Amino acid sequence: MQAPDDFNPPAGPAVELQPGLRRILAPNPSPMTYRGTNTYLLGTGDLAVIDPGPLSEAHLEAILDAVQPGQRISHIIVTHSHLDHSPLARPLAERTGAPVLAFGGPEAGRSTVMTELAQGGLAGGGEGIDTGFRPDVELPDGAQITGDGWQLEVIHTPGHLGNHIALGWGDVCFTGDHVMGWASSLVSPPDGDLTDFMTACHRLRARDWTVFHSGHGAPIPDPAARLDWLINHRLTREAQILSALESQSGTARDLAERIYVETPTALLPAAEKNVFAHLIDLLGKSMVATDGTLSASARFHRQS
Repeated sequence: MQAPDDFNPPAGPAVELQPGLRRILAPNPSPMTYRGTNTYLLGTGDLAVIDPGPLSEAHLEAILDAVQPGQRISHIIVTHSHLDHSPLARPLAERTGAPVLAFGGPEAGRSTVMTELAQGGLAGGGEGIDTGFRPDVELPDGAQITGDGWQLEVIHTPGHLGNHIALGWGDVCFTGDHVMGWASSLVSPPDGDLTDFMTACHRLRARDWTVFHSGHGAPIPDPAARLDWLINHRLTREAQILSALESQSGTARDLAERIYVETPTALLPAAEKNVFAHLIDLLGKSMVATDGTLSASARFHRQS
Protein backbone atom coordinates (compact mmCIF):
# COMPACT_ATOMS: atom_id res chain seq x y z
CA MET A 1 0.00 0.00 0.00
CA GLN A 2 1.57 3.25 -1.16
CA ALA A 3 1.30 6.69 0.38
CA PRO A 4 -1.15 8.99 -1.41
CA ASP A 5 0.76 11.48 -3.51
CA ASP A 6 -1.83 14.20 -2.89
CA PHE A 7 -1.08 14.46 0.86
CA ASN A 8 1.31 17.38 0.97
CA PRO A 9 -0.13 20.15 3.16
CA PRO A 10 2.00 23.12 4.17
CA ALA A 11 3.58 23.08 7.61
CA GLY A 12 2.17 25.58 10.07
CA PRO A 13 -1.49 26.36 9.30
CA ALA A 14 -4.21 24.64 11.31
CA VAL A 15 -6.48 22.64 9.00
CA GLU A 16 -9.98 21.64 10.12
CA LEU A 17 -10.59 17.93 9.64
CA GLN A 18 -14.08 17.91 11.15
CA PRO A 19 -15.92 20.09 13.66
CA GLY A 20 -13.84 20.32 16.81
CA LEU A 21 -10.69 18.79 15.27
CA ARG A 22 -7.76 20.51 13.55
CA ARG A 23 -4.36 19.31 12.36
CA ILE A 24 -1.07 21.21 12.22
CA LEU A 25 1.80 19.69 10.25
CA ALA A 26 5.23 20.08 11.86
CA PRO A 27 8.15 21.18 9.64
CA ASN A 28 10.11 17.93 10.01
CA PRO A 29 9.73 15.92 6.78
CA SER A 30 12.09 12.95 6.41
CA PRO A 31 12.13 9.33 5.20
CA MET A 32 11.02 8.34 8.73
CA THR A 33 8.33 11.00 9.20
CA TYR A 34 6.94 11.36 5.65
CA ARG A 35 5.65 14.96 5.29
CA GLY A 36 6.19 15.62 9.01
CA THR A 37 4.53 14.96 12.35
CA ASN A 38 0.79 15.57 12.64
CA THR A 39 -0.18 17.58 15.72
CA TYR A 40 -3.90 17.51 16.51
CA LEU A 41 -5.97 20.13 18.32
CA LEU A 42 -9.17 18.66 19.75
CA GLY A 43 -11.99 20.78 21.16
CA THR A 44 -13.63 24.17 20.77
CA GLY A 45 -13.05 25.66 24.24
CA ASP A 46 -10.54 23.69 26.27
CA LEU A 47 -8.16 22.20 23.72
CA ALA A 48 -6.23 18.95 23.85
CA VAL A 49 -2.98 19.01 21.89
CA ILE A 50 -2.19 15.48 20.74
CA ASP A 51 1.49 14.89 19.85
CA PRO A 52 3.03 18.37 20.09
CA GLY A 53 5.91 17.14 17.95
CA PRO A 54 9.64 17.80 17.62
CA LEU A 55 11.58 20.56 19.29
CA SER A 56 10.79 23.41 16.89
CA GLU A 57 10.21 27.06 17.76
CA ALA A 58 8.24 27.52 14.53
CA HIS A 59 5.94 24.64 15.36
CA LEU A 60 5.49 25.85 18.94
CA GLU A 61 4.38 29.24 17.65
CA ALA A 62 2.08 27.59 15.07
CA ILE A 63 0.31 25.67 17.84
CA LEU A 64 -0.06 28.78 20.01
CA ASP A 65 -1.26 30.83 17.04
CA ALA A 66 -4.03 28.27 16.44
CA VAL A 67 -5.57 28.99 19.85
CA GLN A 68 -8.54 31.23 19.10
CA PRO A 69 -10.19 33.83 21.35
CA GLY A 70 -12.04 32.08 24.17
CA GLN A 71 -9.91 28.94 23.82
CA ARG A 72 -7.07 27.61 25.95
CA ILE A 73 -4.82 24.56 25.81
CA SER A 74 -5.88 22.41 28.76
CA HIS A 75 -4.20 19.07 27.98
CA ILE A 76 -1.01 18.05 26.16
CA ILE A 77 -1.16 14.35 25.27
CA VAL A 78 1.78 12.37 23.88
CA THR A 79 1.17 9.05 22.11
CA HIS A 80 4.80 7.95 22.56
CA SER A 81 8.23 9.36 23.33
CA HIS A 82 10.01 9.38 19.99
CA LEU A 83 11.92 12.53 19.09
CA ASP A 84 9.41 13.50 16.42
CA HIS A 85 6.44 13.40 18.82
CA SER A 86 7.26 14.36 22.41
CA PRO A 87 10.09 16.94 22.81
CA LEU A 88 7.87 19.99 22.28
CA ALA A 89 5.54 18.88 25.10
CA ARG A 90 7.54 20.53 27.88
CA PRO A 91 8.06 23.92 26.16
CA LEU A 92 4.35 23.96 25.28
CA ALA A 93 3.45 23.14 28.89
CA GLU A 94 5.68 25.98 30.12
CA ARG A 95 3.97 28.44 27.78
CA THR A 96 0.40 27.35 28.54
CA GLY A 97 0.40 25.82 32.04
CA ALA A 98 -1.25 22.68 30.68
CA PRO A 99 -0.10 19.29 32.05
CA VAL A 100 1.65 16.70 29.88
CA LEU A 101 -0.13 13.33 29.80
CA ALA A 102 1.30 10.04 28.51
CA PHE A 103 1.51 6.36 29.38
CA GLY A 104 4.89 6.88 31.02
CA GLY A 105 8.56 7.53 30.43
CA PRO A 106 10.65 6.08 27.59
CA GLU A 107 10.95 2.57 29.09
CA ALA A 108 7.37 2.28 30.35
CA GLY A 109 5.46 -0.66 28.90
CA ARG A 110 8.58 -2.44 27.66
CA SER A 111 8.16 -6.23 27.66
CA THR A 112 10.35 -8.53 29.75
CA VAL A 113 12.25 -9.93 26.78
CA MET A 114 13.00 -6.44 25.44
CA THR A 115 14.08 -5.25 28.87
CA GLU A 116 16.56 -8.12 29.05
CA LEU A 117 17.89 -7.37 25.56
CA ALA A 118 18.34 -3.70 26.44
CA GLN A 119 20.15 -4.63 29.66
CA GLY A 120 22.39 -6.85 27.55
CA GLY A 121 23.46 -3.87 25.47
CA LEU A 122 21.14 -4.03 22.45
CA ALA A 123 20.51 -0.50 21.24
CA GLY A 124 17.47 0.67 19.32
CA GLY A 125 17.44 2.32 15.96
CA GLY A 126 15.29 4.39 13.68
CA GLU A 127 13.42 7.37 15.02
CA GLY A 128 15.32 8.04 18.27
CA ILE A 129 14.05 8.04 21.84
CA ASP A 130 13.30 11.20 23.80
CA THR A 131 15.25 9.86 26.77
CA GLY A 132 14.41 12.75 29.08
CA PHE A 133 10.67 12.61 28.54
CA ARG A 134 8.55 12.44 31.69
CA PRO A 135 4.81 13.16 31.75
CA ASP A 136 3.11 15.09 34.53
CA VAL A 137 0.26 12.58 34.51
CA GLU A 138 0.62 8.89 33.67
CA LEU A 139 -2.26 7.37 31.73
CA PRO A 140 -3.08 3.70 32.34
CA ASP A 141 -4.84 1.61 29.74
CA GLY A 142 -8.56 2.39 29.78
CA ALA A 143 -8.19 5.84 31.35
CA GLN A 144 -10.67 8.51 30.30
CA ILE A 145 -9.44 12.04 29.58
CA THR A 146 -12.26 14.57 29.74
CA GLY A 147 -12.25 18.13 28.49
CA ASP A 148 -14.79 20.78 27.58
CA GLY A 149 -17.12 18.92 25.22
CA TRP A 150 -14.79 16.01 24.44
CA GLN A 151 -13.62 12.74 25.96
CA LEU A 152 -10.76 10.45 25.00
CA GLU A 153 -10.21 6.79 25.87
CA VAL A 154 -6.62 5.66 26.39
CA ILE A 155 -5.78 2.41 24.58
CA HIS A 156 -2.31 1.04 25.33
CA THR A 157 -0.87 -0.06 21.98
CA PRO A 158 2.75 -1.12 22.58
CA GLY A 159 4.80 -2.53 19.74
CA HIS A 160 6.27 0.48 17.95
CA LEU A 161 7.34 1.61 21.42
CA GLY A 162 6.42 0.23 24.83
CA ASN A 163 4.79 3.45 26.03
CA HIS A 164 2.70 3.93 22.87
CA ILE A 165 -1.00 4.71 23.24
CA ALA A 166 -3.88 5.28 20.87
CA LEU A 167 -6.76 7.58 21.77
CA GLY A 168 -10.37 6.76 21.06
CA TRP A 169 -12.72 9.71 20.44
CA GLY A 170 -16.07 8.07 19.89
CA ASP A 171 -15.64 6.07 16.68
CA VAL A 172 -12.54 8.07 15.71
CA CYS A 173 -9.08 6.94 16.81
CA PHE A 174 -5.78 8.80 17.01
CA THR A 175 -3.30 6.01 16.31
CA GLY A 176 0.08 7.73 16.62
CA ASP A 177 2.66 5.65 14.77
CA HIS A 178 0.98 2.30 15.43
CA VAL A 179 -1.20 2.52 12.32
CA MET A 180 -0.28 4.84 9.45
CA GLY A 181 -1.55 4.98 5.90
CA TRP A 182 1.72 5.85 4.16
CA ALA A 183 3.91 3.03 5.55
CA SER A 184 3.95 0.14 7.98
CA SER A 185 5.08 0.96 11.51
CA LEU A 186 8.72 0.49 12.45
CA VAL A 187 9.22 -2.26 15.03
CA SER A 188 12.85 -2.21 16.13
CA PRO A 189 14.01 -4.17 19.21
CA PRO A 190 14.53 -3.45 22.04
CA ASP A 191 12.29 -0.38 21.74
CA GLY A 192 9.82 -2.17 19.49
CA ASP A 193 8.19 -5.53 20.17
CA LEU A 194 6.42 -7.38 17.34
CA THR A 195 4.45 -9.67 19.68
CA ASP A 196 3.00 -6.61 21.41
CA PHE A 197 2.49 -4.88 18.06
CA MET A 198 0.37 -7.71 16.64
CA THR A 199 -1.65 -8.00 19.85
CA ALA A 200 -2.43 -4.29 19.70
CA CYS A 201 -3.39 -4.52 16.01
CA HIS A 202 -5.90 -7.26 16.79
CA ARG A 203 -7.21 -5.27 19.73
CA LEU A 204 -7.89 -2.25 17.52
CA ARG A 205 -9.36 -4.50 14.82
CA ALA A 206 -12.00 -5.75 17.27
CA ARG A 207 -13.53 -2.26 17.43
CA ASP A 208 -15.68 -0.43 14.87
CA TRP A 209 -13.87 2.75 13.81
CA THR A 210 -14.84 5.21 11.09
CA VAL A 211 -11.47 6.92 10.65
CA PHE A 212 -7.91 6.79 11.97
CA HIS A 213 -5.85 9.96 12.41
CA SER A 214 -2.21 8.92 12.57
CA GLY A 215 1.05 10.56 13.54
CA HIS A 216 2.09 10.97 9.92
CA GLY A 217 0.19 11.15 6.66
CA ALA A 218 -3.43 11.54 5.64
CA PRO A 219 -6.52 10.32 7.54
CA ILE A 220 -7.21 6.61 7.08
CA PRO A 221 -10.86 6.28 5.94
CA ASP A 222 -11.09 2.46 6.18
CA PRO A 223 -9.43 1.47 9.46
CA ALA A 224 -10.44 -2.20 9.25
CA ALA A 225 -8.90 -2.62 5.79
CA ARG A 226 -5.69 -0.90 6.87
CA LEU A 227 -5.35 -3.09 9.96
CA ASP A 228 -5.99 -6.20 7.86
CA TRP A 229 -3.21 -5.09 5.49
CA LEU A 230 -0.78 -4.49 8.36
CA ILE A 231 -1.53 -7.85 9.98
CA ASN A 232 -1.25 -9.74 6.69
CA HIS A 233 1.95 -7.86 5.79
CA ARG A 234 3.58 -9.09 9.00
CA LEU A 235 2.26 -12.63 8.55
CA THR A 236 3.69 -12.71 5.01
CA ARG A 237 7.11 -11.67 6.31
CA GLU A 238 6.86 -14.31 9.05
CA ALA A 239 6.16 -16.99 6.43
CA GLN A 240 9.20 -15.87 4.41
CA ILE A 241 11.44 -16.17 7.46
CA LEU A 242 10.13 -19.62 8.35
CA SER A 243 10.57 -20.75 4.76
CA ALA A 244 14.17 -19.51 4.72
CA LEU A 245 14.88 -21.39 7.93
CA GLU A 246 13.54 -24.62 6.43
CA SER A 247 16.61 -24.88 4.23
CA GLN A 248 19.26 -23.42 6.50
CA SER A 249 19.63 -21.88 9.95
CA GLY A 250 20.88 -18.32 10.18
CA THR A 251 21.29 -15.09 12.06
CA ALA A 252 18.97 -12.15 11.55
CA ARG A 253 21.60 -10.67 9.24
CA ASP A 254 21.85 -13.89 7.20
CA LEU A 255 18.09 -14.09 6.83
CA ALA A 256 17.76 -10.42 5.88
CA GLU A 257 20.28 -10.89 3.07
CA ARG A 258 18.43 -13.98 1.82
CA ILE A 259 14.94 -12.44 2.01
CA TYR A 260 15.51 -8.79 1.09
CA VAL A 261 17.33 -9.64 -2.14
CA GLU A 262 16.39 -6.38 -3.91
CA THR A 263 17.10 -4.11 -0.94
CA PRO A 264 20.08 -1.74 -1.26
CA THR A 265 22.98 -2.64 1.02
CA ALA A 266 22.59 0.61 2.95
CA LEU A 267 19.08 -0.43 4.02
CA LEU A 268 19.99 -3.94 5.15
CA PRO A 269 20.58 -2.93 8.81
CA ALA A 270 16.94 -1.82 9.00
CA ALA A 271 15.85 -5.05 7.35
CA GLU A 272 17.96 -7.01 9.81
CA LYS A 273 16.20 -5.26 12.73
CA ASN A 274 12.85 -6.17 11.23
CA VAL A 275 13.84 -9.83 10.82
CA PHE A 276 15.16 -9.91 14.37
CA ALA A 277 11.82 -8.55 15.65
CA HIS A 278 10.07 -11.42 13.85
CA LEU A 279 12.53 -13.98 15.19
CA ILE A 280 11.91 -12.86 18.78
CA ASP A 281 8.17 -13.20 18.18
CA LEU A 282 8.62 -16.65 16.62
CA LEU A 283 10.85 -17.70 19.52
CA GLY A 284 8.11 -16.73 21.93
CA LYS A 285 5.66 -18.87 19.95
CA SER A 286 8.13 -21.83 20.00
CA MET A 287 8.28 -21.83 16.20
CA VAL A 288 12.04 -21.20 16.12
CA ALA A 289 14.87 -21.85 18.54
CA THR A 290 18.39 -20.63 19.16
CA ASP A 291 21.25 -22.69 20.52
CA GLY A 292 22.59 -19.94 22.74
CA THR A 293 21.50 -16.77 24.47
CA LEU A 294 19.05 -14.57 22.63
CA SER A 295 20.93 -11.70 21.01
CA ALA A 296 21.04 -9.78 17.74
CA SER A 297 23.82 -12.10 16.52
CA ALA A 298 22.22 -15.38 17.67
CA ARG A 299 21.73 -18.19 15.16
CA PHE A 300 18.16 -19.41 14.72
CA HIS A 301 16.69 -22.63 13.36
CA ARG A 302 13.23 -24.03 12.85
CA GLN A 303 11.72 -25.64 15.92
CA SER A 304 10.50 -29.14 15.19
